[in-house]
Formats: sequence, structure tokens, C-alpha cells
Amino acid sequence: MFDTPVDAWYLWVGLAVASLAVLGTALLVAAGTPTGAARVADAIDEVAASPYLATETVALDGEALRLGPSRLALRTRAGIAHATLAYAPVTPVIGGRLGTVLRGRAVAAVFDSSAAFRRALVRARDRARDRGGFRPAPTRLTVRRVSWGEVDATLVG
Repeated sequence: MFDTPVDAWYLWVGLAVASLAVLGTALLVAAGTPTGAARVADAIDEVAASPYLATETVALDGEALRLGPSRLALRTRAGIAHATLAYAPVTPVIGGRLGTVLRGRAVAAVFDSSAAFRRALVRARDRARDRGGFRPAPTRLTVRRVSWGEVDATLVG
């Protein structure tokens, strides 16, 4: 007697509208969650924490990247995702002699001494802190852990 009649047209229209609203909300949430920064940070931390010299390449799916010695941010169409590196500091590299080392050349073949290598690392970290803004994201990011004498570094670029 007090039940809703199942054959009422307004019940079916209301159910269809509610279903579409729930589906639309679910799709918006799924598309609006940028997760690439955590994946990239995990890859960097994995190489930085390795007891051995290691290299890894990570595919990026973002439009812009901001990389610092201890944090990174990845901007996608869905928004900006931030991640903190557990094994910081890392050295952001954009070309130069450190870029040559990042691409696979031996540190001793590029730098005259471990002190010169250490100075180049400090300068690169300082430049990354000063820049601070987003740069166009490459399609892939290379992470390499290198060591020369008492100087250990994780290069990212």
C-alpha cells in the first residue's frame, strides 16, 4: 500500500539520472588523480638506496616537472602531484659535465678530481633550488648512482 509503484515512469527517470551522476563523479575522480610523481620518486629512491652503483630509466607521463634535491612535482592535465624523496639529496642534472656522467661516462673520465666532482654536485643542487619552477617534462627520466672516492651522488635528469 505504501510501496513505490515499480511501473511509474518518474521512478525510472530518477534512477537513470542518479546512475549517470554517480558514474560521472567516479570518472572525474579517476581522471583527476595524478599519481606519476609517487612512481617517479619511488624509482629515484630505489636507485639512491642501492648499495651498488645503479642506473634506471623512468617513463614520465607529465607535461612539466619540477625537480629539486629533496622533492619533485609533476604537472599533468589532471593537476599537480608532489612527492618527497626519502633518500635525498639527489642532484638534478641538465646537461654539462654531470649530464655526460648521467648518460654513462665514468666520473674519473669527466672530472679531474673528486673535489671537482663534489663542487659540480653542489653547484647543480644550488641551481635547482634557485630555479624552482616547472620545466617541460622529458619523456623519460634517467637516475644514476655514482661514486668517486668519498663522494657518492645520485644524478637525476
